[in-house]
Amino acid sequence: MPTFSANLSMMYQEVEFIDRFSLAAADGFEYVEFLFPYTYPAQAIVDQLTIHGLKLHLFNLPPGDYQAGERGLAILADRQKEFDDGLALAIEYAQAMDCPNLHLMAGIMPEGISHQDLRACYLKRIEQAAIACEPYNIDVVIEPINTITMPGYFLNYQTQAIEIIQELLLPNVKLMMDFFHAQLMEGNLENLLTK
Repeated sequence: MPTFSANLSMMYQEVEFIDRFSLAAADGFEYVEFLFPYTYPAQAIVDQLTIHGLKLHLFNLPPGDYQAGERGLAILADRQKEFDDGLALAIEYAQAMDCPNLHLMAGIMPEGISHQDLRACYLKRIEQAAIACEPYNIDVVIEPINTITMPGYFLNYQTQAIEIIQELLLPNVKLMMDFFHAQLMEGNLENLLTK
């Protein structure tokens, strides 16, 4: 049977983030996820998980300046130091919170750089993240995101993500198939899921 995870960034927005764990537990969820934990100390989230008997499934690496519209650093070759620091911080949080999955956001495509160069940088960063996460039994997931709600995002189709995963052949690099994004971009979810 599927296991459902409450996304605490999207759900229970009538209360502060730190108060959403109790509501998820009250609704019967065993697992939670969220976009970014970094405005809270890891221990504050660990306390909420422990008190309410929840397990953390997933969160994202730091995306750059989210308020300014950035959605990941993995394709941006000139942001290596920021990527390195964000990866180290994400692993630190994942270890503390016993989180098995980190989502590596690709980023919004900048002008003036070829798709080939962006892809090459993306693959290097995925490999870097996977190697860094492997000793801690953390999987790095990549997620195709639709171009309607996130224009300019680098990775949009399941086939693109699968090609990258098959090219890298790293055991802890996996696909996050979001039905919302897949339906908007490709449709035919039953066929996509079967593949």
